[in-house]
Amino acid sequence: MKRRAFIWLLGAAAAWPLSARAQMATSDSLLPSWNDGAAKQAIFDFVRATIDRASASYVLPEDRIAVFDQDGTLWVEHPMYTQVVYCLERVPALEKILAATLTGMSVEEFKTEAKKWLETAKHPRWNRSYTELAYQPMLEVLRYLRDNAYKTYIVTGGGQDFVRVYAGKVYGIPPEQVVGTAGGTKYGYGKDGKPFLTKEPKLILNDNNAGKPEGIHLMIGRRPYAAFGNSTGDRQMLEWTAAGAGERLKMLVLHDDAAREYAYGPAQGLPDTKIGVFTPALYEEAKKDGWTVISMKNDWKRIFAFE
Repeated sequence: MKRRAFIWLLGAAAAWPLSARAQMATSDSLLPSWNDGAAKQAIFDFVRATIDRASASYVLPEDRIAVFDQDGTLWVEHPMYTQVVYCLERVPALEKILAATLTGMSVEEFKTEAKKWLETAKHPRWNRSYTELAYQPMLEVLRYLRDNAYKTYIVTGGGQDFVRVYAGKVYGIPPEQVVGTAGGTKYGYGKDGKPFLTKEPKLILNDNNAGKPEGIHLMIGRRPYAAFGNSTGDRQMLEWTAAGAGERLKMLVLHDDAAREYAYGPAQGLPDTKIGVFTPALYEEAKKDGWTVISMKNDWKRIFAFE
Protein backbone atom coordinates (compact mmCIF):
# COMPACT_ATOMS: atom_id res chain seq x y z
CA MET A 1 0.00 0.00 0.00
CA LYS A 2 2.80 2.37 0.92
CA ARG A 3 4.60 1.61 -2.35
CA ARG A 4 1.47 2.40 -4.39
CA ALA A 5 0.94 5.61 -2.47
CA PHE A 6 4.53 6.63 -3.09
CA ILE A 7 4.24 5.94 -6.83
CA TRP A 8 1.01 7.94 -6.96
CA LEU A 9 2.68 10.84 -5.17
CA LEU A 10 5.54 10.83 -7.68
CA GLY A 11 3.10 10.89 -10.57
CA ALA A 12 1.05 13.67 -9.03
CA ALA A 13 4.13 15.78 -8.37
CA ALA A 14 5.24 15.40 -11.98
CA ALA A 15 1.88 16.74 -13.11
CA TRP A 16 2.08 19.87 -10.96
CA PRO A 17 3.08 23.15 -12.60
CA LEU A 18 6.79 23.90 -12.55
CA SER A 19 6.34 26.75 -10.06
CA ALA A 20 4.52 24.49 -7.60
CA ARG A 21 7.21 21.82 -7.87
CA ALA A 22 9.91 24.45 -7.43
CA GLN A 23 8.36 25.58 -4.17
CA MET A 24 8.67 22.05 -2.74
CA ALA A 25 12.44 22.10 -3.11
CA THR A 26 14.57 23.02 -0.11
CA SER A 27 15.87 26.55 0.16
CA ASP A 28 19.43 25.27 -0.19
CA SER A 29 18.66 23.60 -3.50
CA LEU A 30 16.84 26.67 -4.84
CA LEU A 31 19.41 29.32 -3.94
CA PRO A 32 22.48 27.31 -2.92
CA SER A 33 24.90 30.25 -3.02
CA TRP A 34 22.86 32.23 -0.48
CA ASN A 35 23.18 32.09 3.29
CA ASP A 36 19.96 31.77 5.25
CA GLY A 37 18.77 35.17 6.36
CA ALA A 38 16.38 38.03 5.74
CA ALA A 39 17.48 38.66 2.14
CA LYS A 40 17.09 35.06 1.01
CA GLN A 41 13.78 34.76 2.85
CA ALA A 42 12.46 37.95 1.25
CA ILE A 43 12.94 36.39 -2.20
CA PHE A 44 11.12 33.20 -1.19
CA ASP A 45 8.28 35.07 0.51
CA PHE A 46 7.76 37.30 -2.52
CA VAL A 47 7.62 34.44 -5.00
CA ARG A 48 5.31 32.33 -2.84
CA ALA A 49 2.93 35.24 -2.32
CA THR A 50 2.76 36.19 -5.99
CA ILE A 51 2.36 32.73 -7.55
CA ASP A 52 -0.24 31.39 -5.09
CA ARG A 53 -3.69 31.75 -6.65
CA ALA A 54 -5.23 31.82 -3.18
CA SER A 55 -3.05 34.76 -2.14
CA ALA A 56 -4.31 38.33 -2.15
CA SER A 57 -0.95 39.19 -3.73
CA TYR A 58 -1.30 36.74 -6.66
CA VAL A 59 0.15 38.11 -9.89
CA LEU A 60 -1.00 36.92 -13.29
CA PRO A 61 1.83 35.26 -15.25
CA GLU A 62 1.73 37.91 -17.98
CA ASP A 63 2.37 40.62 -15.37
CA ARG A 64 5.32 38.91 -13.70
CA ILE A 65 8.14 41.29 -14.58
CA ALA A 66 11.48 41.45 -12.75
CA VAL A 67 14.16 44.01 -13.63
CA PHE A 68 17.87 43.92 -12.81
CA ASP A 69 20.52 46.56 -13.04
CA GLN A 70 23.68 45.02 -14.45
CA ASP A 71 26.93 46.69 -13.31
CA GLY A 72 27.45 45.96 -9.62
CA THR A 73 24.18 44.02 -9.42
CA LEU A 74 24.71 41.13 -11.82
CA TRP A 75 28.46 41.34 -12.36
CA VAL A 76 31.61 43.16 -11.22
CA GLU A 77 31.82 46.89 -11.91
CA HIS A 78 35.14 47.75 -10.21
CA PRO A 79 37.70 49.10 -10.71
CA MET A 80 35.98 50.33 -13.89
CA TYR A 81 32.80 49.56 -15.81
CA THR A 82 33.47 46.82 -18.36
CA GLN A 83 32.15 48.84 -21.27
CA VAL A 84 34.43 51.75 -20.37
CA VAL A 85 37.39 49.34 -20.39
CA TYR A 86 36.25 48.21 -23.84
CA CYS A 87 36.13 51.82 -25.07
CA LEU A 88 39.53 52.69 -23.63
CA GLU A 89 41.18 49.65 -25.17
CA ARG A 90 39.68 50.30 -28.59
CA VAL A 91 40.30 54.04 -28.65
CA PRO A 92 43.18 55.16 -26.40
CA ALA A 93 42.56 58.86 -27.02
CA LEU A 94 40.60 60.46 -24.18
CA GLU A 95 38.67 62.91 -26.38
CA LYS A 96 35.16 61.84 -27.31
CA ILE A 97 35.82 58.19 -26.48
CA LEU A 98 32.25 56.97 -26.42
CA ALA A 99 31.18 58.72 -29.61
CA ALA A 100 34.28 57.58 -31.47
CA THR A 101 34.03 54.00 -30.27
CA LEU A 102 30.35 53.25 -30.42
CA THR A 103 29.27 55.09 -33.55
CA GLY A 104 30.16 55.28 -37.20
CA MET A 105 29.86 51.56 -37.85
CA SER A 106 27.04 49.22 -38.70
CA VAL A 107 25.24 47.50 -35.85
CA GLU A 108 26.55 44.15 -37.10
CA GLU A 109 30.15 45.41 -37.15
CA PHE A 110 29.75 46.68 -33.60
CA LYS A 111 28.35 43.35 -32.45
CA THR A 112 31.26 41.49 -34.05
CA GLU A 113 33.86 43.85 -32.55
CA ALA A 114 32.36 43.68 -29.04
CA LYS A 115 32.06 39.90 -29.14
CA LYS A 116 35.67 39.55 -30.28
CA TRP A 117 36.90 41.78 -27.44
CA LEU A 118 34.88 39.91 -24.81
CA GLU A 119 36.39 36.60 -25.92
CA THR A 120 39.93 37.74 -25.09
CA ALA A 121 39.73 40.56 -22.51
CA LYS A 122 40.60 39.68 -18.91
CA HIS A 123 39.79 41.39 -15.63
CA PRO A 124 43.05 42.60 -14.03
CA ARG A 125 42.30 41.19 -10.57
CA TRP A 126 41.12 37.65 -11.36
CA ASN A 127 42.67 37.26 -14.82
CA ARG A 128 39.38 35.85 -16.02
CA SER A 129 37.07 36.98 -18.78
CA TYR A 130 34.57 39.61 -17.77
CA THR A 131 31.71 37.28 -18.62
CA GLU A 132 32.93 34.88 -15.92
CA LEU A 133 32.48 37.57 -13.29
CA ALA A 134 28.70 37.35 -13.05
CA TYR A 135 27.52 36.88 -9.48
CA GLN A 136 26.46 33.28 -8.92
CA PRO A 137 23.79 34.18 -6.31
CA MET A 138 22.12 36.54 -8.77
CA LEU A 139 22.23 33.97 -11.56
CA GLU A 140 20.34 31.67 -9.20
CA VAL A 141 17.74 34.36 -8.53
CA LEU A 142 17.26 34.88 -12.27
CA ARG A 143 16.64 31.15 -12.75
CA TYR A 144 14.39 30.91 -9.71
CA LEU A 145 12.19 33.76 -10.91
CA ARG A 146 12.00 32.35 -14.43
CA ASP A 147 11.06 28.94 -13.01
CA ASN A 148 8.10 30.73 -11.47
CA ALA A 149 6.99 32.38 -14.73
CA TYR A 150 8.71 35.72 -14.14
CA LYS A 151 10.13 37.42 -17.21
CA THR A 152 13.56 38.83 -16.36
CA TYR A 153 14.92 42.03 -17.87
CA ILE A 154 18.24 43.82 -17.62
CA VAL A 155 17.76 47.57 -17.13
CA THR A 156 21.19 49.15 -17.29
CA GLY A 157 22.92 52.47 -17.68
CA GLY A 158 25.37 50.63 -19.95
CA GLY A 159 25.05 50.59 -23.70
CA GLN A 160 22.08 48.57 -24.83
CA ASP A 161 23.82 47.17 -27.92
CA PHE A 162 26.91 46.21 -25.90
CA VAL A 163 24.99 44.28 -23.23
CA ARG A 164 22.85 42.52 -25.82
CA VAL A 165 25.98 40.89 -27.25
CA TYR A 166 26.45 38.61 -24.21
CA ALA A 167 23.24 38.81 -22.13
CA GLY A 168 21.90 35.53 -23.49
CA LYS A 169 25.06 33.56 -22.82
CA VAL A 170 25.80 35.04 -19.40
CA TYR A 171 22.36 35.61 -17.90
CA GLY A 172 19.94 33.64 -20.05
CA ILE A 173 18.29 36.93 -21.02
CA PRO A 174 17.55 37.46 -24.73
CA PRO A 175 18.50 40.76 -26.43
CA GLU A 176 14.91 41.99 -26.60
CA GLN A 177 14.81 41.90 -22.79
CA VAL A 178 17.76 44.26 -22.40
CA VAL A 179 16.89 47.91 -21.77
CA GLY A 180 19.93 50.15 -21.76
CA THR A 181 21.34 53.49 -22.78
CA ALA A 182 20.58 53.68 -26.48
CA GLY A 183 22.01 55.71 -29.32
CA GLY A 184 20.50 56.44 -32.68
CA THR A 185 20.71 54.30 -35.78
CA LYS A 186 20.33 55.27 -39.41
CA TYR A 187 18.91 53.08 -42.14
CA GLY A 188 20.81 52.95 -45.42
CA TYR A 189 22.03 50.78 -48.30
CA GLY A 190 25.45 49.37 -49.09
CA LYS A 191 27.14 49.28 -52.49
CA ASP A 192 25.59 45.87 -53.01
CA GLY A 193 22.13 47.32 -52.45
CA LYS A 194 21.58 45.50 -49.18
CA PRO A 195 20.08 47.51 -46.32
CA PHE A 196 21.95 48.06 -43.06
CA LEU A 197 21.77 50.14 -39.89
CA THR A 198 24.59 52.49 -38.90
CA LYS A 199 25.16 53.62 -35.30
CA GLU A 200 24.94 57.39 -34.86
CA PRO A 201 26.29 59.74 -32.14
CA LYS A 202 22.78 60.66 -31.06
CA LEU A 203 21.46 59.78 -27.60
CA ILE A 204 17.93 58.37 -27.58
CA LEU A 205 17.70 57.05 -24.01
CA ASN A 206 19.97 57.70 -21.03
CA ASP A 207 18.96 54.64 -19.03
CA ASN A 208 20.14 55.74 -15.61
CA ASN A 209 18.49 57.41 -12.62
CA ALA A 210 15.02 58.60 -13.73
CA GLY A 211 15.81 57.24 -17.19
CA LYS A 212 15.40 53.71 -15.85
CA PRO A 213 11.65 53.85 -15.11
CA GLU A 214 11.22 55.92 -18.27
CA GLY A 215 13.03 53.22 -20.24
CA ILE A 216 10.98 50.49 -18.57
CA HIS A 217 7.77 52.18 -19.64
CA LEU A 218 9.07 52.78 -23.14
CA MET A 219 10.53 49.32 -23.76
CA ILE A 220 8.54 46.99 -21.49
CA GLY A 221 5.22 48.75 -20.94
CA ARG A 222 4.55 47.13 -17.54
CA ARG A 223 5.54 48.15 -14.02
CA PRO A 224 7.90 45.56 -12.51
CA TYR A 225 6.96 43.51 -9.47
CA ALA A 226 10.62 42.96 -8.57
CA ALA A 227 13.62 45.26 -8.98
CA PHE A 228 17.29 44.73 -8.11
CA GLY A 229 19.99 47.39 -8.05
CA ASN A 230 23.09 48.49 -6.15
CA SER A 231 23.51 52.25 -6.46
CA THR A 232 21.91 55.68 -6.57
CA GLY A 233 21.44 55.17 -10.30
CA ASP A 234 18.86 52.49 -9.47
CA ARG A 235 16.91 54.49 -6.88
CA GLN A 236 14.12 55.69 -9.17
CA MET A 237 13.69 52.19 -10.63
CA LEU A 238 13.10 50.76 -7.16
CA GLU A 239 10.82 53.66 -6.22
CA TRP A 240 8.76 53.10 -9.39
CA THR A 241 8.51 49.40 -8.64
CA ALA A 242 7.52 50.00 -5.02
CA ALA A 243 4.79 52.47 -6.01
CA GLY A 244 2.72 49.71 -7.60
CA ALA A 245 -0.09 47.93 -5.80
CA GLY A 246 0.35 44.50 -4.24
CA GLU A 247 3.49 42.63 -3.21
CA ARG A 248 6.71 44.13 -4.59
CA LEU A 249 10.30 43.00 -4.14
CA LYS A 250 12.92 45.76 -3.91
CA MET A 251 16.54 44.75 -3.33
CA LEU A 252 19.91 46.53 -3.30
CA VAL A 253 23.31 44.83 -3.32
CA LEU A 254 25.78 46.36 -0.85
CA HIS A 255 29.43 45.75 -1.75
CA ASP A 256 30.94 45.14 1.67
CA ASP A 257 33.35 42.27 0.96
CA ALA A 258 36.83 43.49 0.08
CA ALA A 259 38.32 40.03 0.56
CA ARG A 260 36.20 38.23 -2.04
CA GLU A 261 35.24 41.17 -4.27
CA TYR A 262 35.29 44.90 -3.39
CA ALA A 263 34.05 47.11 -0.55
CA TYR A 264 32.56 50.51 -1.36
CA GLY A 265 29.64 52.69 -0.36
CA PRO A 266 30.00 55.17 1.27
CA ALA A 267 26.94 53.78 3.10
CA GLN A 268 27.67 51.97 6.37
CA GLY A 269 31.07 53.63 6.62
CA LEU A 270 32.43 51.84 3.55
CA PRO A 271 35.03 53.54 1.33
CA ASP A 272 33.71 56.21 -1.01
CA THR A 273 33.69 55.60 -4.74
CA LYS A 274 32.84 57.20 -8.06
CA ILE A 275 31.61 53.91 -9.52
CA GLY A 276 28.44 52.29 -8.20
CA VAL A 277 27.83 54.83 -5.42
CA PHE A 278 25.64 53.55 -2.57
CA THR A 279 25.08 56.63 -0.41
CA PRO A 280 23.96 56.77 3.25
CA ALA A 281 20.82 58.54 2.01
CA LEU A 282 19.98 55.61 -0.26
CA TYR A 283 20.60 53.20 2.60
CA GLU A 284 18.24 55.17 4.86
CA GLU A 285 15.58 55.28 2.15
CA ALA A 286 15.84 51.52 1.75
CA LYS A 287 15.42 50.91 5.47
CA LYS A 288 12.57 53.42 5.79
CA ASP A 289 10.60 52.07 2.83
CA GLY A 290 11.13 48.37 3.47
CA TRP A 291 13.62 47.62 0.69
CA THR A 292 15.99 44.73 1.34
CA VAL A 293 19.72 45.44 1.41
CA ILE A 294 21.79 42.41 0.39
CA SER A 295 25.11 42.20 2.19
CA MET A 296 27.59 40.59 -0.18
CA LYS A 297 29.71 39.60 2.82
CA ASN A 298 26.95 38.09 4.96
CA ASP A 299 24.25 36.95 2.52
CA TRP A 300 26.33 35.22 -0.16
CA LYS A 301 28.11 31.92 0.48
CA ARG A 302 30.07 32.34 -2.71
CA ILE A 303 30.26 35.12 -5.25
CA PHE A 304 31.45 33.48 -8.48
CA ALA A 305 30.82 30.11 -10.06
CA PHE A 306 34.58 29.38 -10.19
CA GLU A 307 35.06 29.66 -6.41
